[in-house]
Amino acid sequence: MKQFFKNELRGFGLLIKSVPFTVVAPFVLSVFCMNLLANKSIALPVDWLALDCGIIVSWFAFLTMDIVTKHFGPKAATQLSIFAIVINLAFCLLFFAGSKIPGIWSQSYVEGSEQVINGALDSTFAGTWYVLAGSTLAFVASAFINNFTNRGIGLLMRRNPDGAAAFFLRAYVSTAIGQFADNMIFALTVSHVFFGWSLLQCVTCSLTGMVAELLFEAVFSYFGYAVCKRWRRDNVGEEYLSYIKSRSVKNESIADGLK
Repeated sequence: MKQFFKNELRGFGLLIKSVPFTVVAPFVLSVFCMNLLANKSIALPVDWLALDCGIIVSWFAFLTMDIVTKHFGPKAATQLSIFAIVINLAFCLLFFAGSKIPGIWSQSYVEGSEQVINGALDSTFAGTWYVLAGSTLAFVASAFINNFTNRGIGLLMRRNPDGAAAFFLRAYVSTAIGQFADNMIFALTVSHVFFGWSLLQCVTCSLTGMVAELLFEAVFSYFGYAVCKRWRRDNVGEEYLSYIKSRSVKNESIADGLK
C-alpha cells in the first residue's frame, strides 16, 4: 500500500510537470472564478429559469479537461481537477479570513450606505459553507463523469481517432453530460434544499445551463483541438506518459503472475 501511494504521488508530480503551465494556471483560475461569479444571477424574463454568471468561465474548465483527457487520459484529467479544487478551497479560506478582517472596502464609500455595501462585499467574498460544499461536490463528480465519458467515446472512434471530428464528438457529448451533472447535483444539494427550488426548476435550469455552457465550448473547441495536435506533435508530457505506460505493463505482469 505504501508503494502504491508512492507511485501515485510520483505520477502526479510528473503530471504537474508535464501539463504546460499556460494550461494549468487558467484552468485553476477558471475553477475559482466560476464559483465566485456564481454569486451573481442573470436577470431572465421567465420565473422557471435561473442562470448565474459562472457560465462565462465554466466552459473553459470543461474544455481543458477534454484536452487533458485526450492527451494524458481521464485519470490525469481527474487528478488535475481535484488539484484545482484543493487550490480553490485554499483560496476560499483566505478570502473568508480577509472578509473577517476589520476594514472598509473602497467600493463602500457611498454616502449613507457604507455599512450595507461593506457587509455585502464581505459576505460575497466570505461565501457560504453549503454553497461551497455543493459546488465542490458537483464539480468533482462532473469532472469524473466528463473525463471518463470522453475517454469512453474516444475508444469507440476507431476510424481516425485523432481527427477533428473525433475530438469534437468526444468534447461535445462528454461536456453535455458533465455539465448537466454539475448543474443538477448543485441544484439538488443547494438550490432545492436551501432555496426551495422545485424539481422542475432544478431540471430545466440544469438543461438550460448545459446548453448555454456547451455553446461556449463549441465556439472555442477548435482551439482545444489545435492544442491537442500541437501537444502530440511536440511529444508534450512524454516522461509522464512513459511512466504510466511502464506502470501499466508492470501491473499486467503482476496480474498474469497471480493467475
